[in-house]
Amino acid sequence: MFENVRESKLKNGVRVVTSSVPHMQSVSLGVWIGVGSRHESKAMGGASHFLEHLMFKGTGKRSALDISQAIEGRGGYLNAFTQEESTCYYARVGYDHIWSALDVLIDMVLDPRLDAGDIDKERHVILEEMMMYRDQPHHLVHEMLESAVWPQHPLGRAVIGTEKSVGGMSRDDLCHFKETKYVPANTVIAFAGRVDHEACVARVSGHMESLERGVMPRSVRYTGGEKQTKAVLASKDIEQTHVALGFRVFGRLDKRRHALKLLNTVLGDNMSSRLFQIVRERHGLAYSIHSGCHLYADSGLLTISAGLDQRRTERALQLIMKELGRLRDQPISASELKRAKDYVVGQLRLGLESTSNQMMWIGENLLTHGRVIDPEETIRATQAVTAEGIQKVSRTFLKKGRLSISMVAPIESAPDVHDLSKVVDGF
Repeated sequence: MFENVRESKLKNGVRVVTSSVPHMQSVSLGVWIGVGSRHESKAMGGASHFLEHLMFKGTGKRSALDISQAIEGRGGYLNAFTQEESTCYYARVGYDHIWSALDVLIDMVLDPRLDAGDIDKERHVILEEMMMYRDQPHHLVHEMLESAVWPQHPLGRAVIGTEKSVGGMSRDDLCHFKETKYVPANTVIAFAGRVDHEACVARVSGHMESLERGVMPRSVRYTGGEKQTKAVLASKDIEQTHVALGFRVFGRLDKRRHALKLLNTVLGDNMSSRLFQIVRERHGLAYSIHSGCHLYADSGLLTISAGLDQRRTERALQLIMKELGRLRDQPISASELKRAKDYVVGQLRLGLESTSNQMMWIGENLLTHGRVIDPEETIRATQAVTAEGIQKVSRTFLKKGRLSISMVAPIESAPDVHDLSKVVDGF
């Protein structure tokens, strides 16, 4: 599926990976740093996200406007994101602007200004961002769910941090965090599109080979020793009830991940899924209902979320639980298994036609798996999954002890949290 993927490693640990697609007119490139919210202490919660914001505020030789114009002024696209285990700064440009885009991204990461005035202004921006998310019940309910599944662990804390942590970070705190976490040993530079591997390595080396390797940042491992919170509840002045259920599962390296992916597809990943067809199409109880799986180094989460009519929430939960039980108790049919495989494989192949998605695939794979997984390897593993394999995963992980539920309900109809806990107890 990839025409030509190559990897190189500089002496200081910086890894360069390219996917060459000579007929494309664009190049997508990203600077990946293996640090995210799970690498933060409680007091520094949100530091990775805070730094991501500040990288766009200027460097030693560029203003914020210079950064934007250097990419967008050439018709390109520039952005970044922070996750639990990684941060990525990326751009997409015409192939003839690749080196100017690389220069901008590396300049942002290596020499951010981190001006005290910018820090104070961006602190207020982030606090506004927090309030925006709290006004979005579909976002809030997932934050609540993660805190219930991983209590007292960084995976259970919001990537954005809290008012206390973000409000308390000084410039020295942020500079120290960057100096100790943003190190060559923890960095991947990824390119996809009309690129030459050797030229990319030479350019990255020119920017970064003089840097010291640094010490690979460590995160708090999840041991599974802490008991999940059964249920968490919030009430707001809203019309719908928003609910999220989560089953704690394994990490990203587990071979059962392919069976879990298909289980998720059957359950609620698209409009053909069981939950969409039953809860929405057959009973009309929700406009939006969806499932998803999120895998980290040593743990993961299978989620189900829905926006529900507050008067029929109980009925919808009953139907969701019934379908979960059916997955656990009965193997899926051959036709349903085939549809799920066709969907997963088709989505993978269609997605990787873009240079942006190819860059995301090779960059994140190399950073988190230590190698670029060939998409055909993933397809073969997906095709090898059996209905019995999916049922085995269901029986192992769709259990009461692994289930948490969160709800954001209208003030006038919010249930008691003990009643919500009964949903878990009854599974």
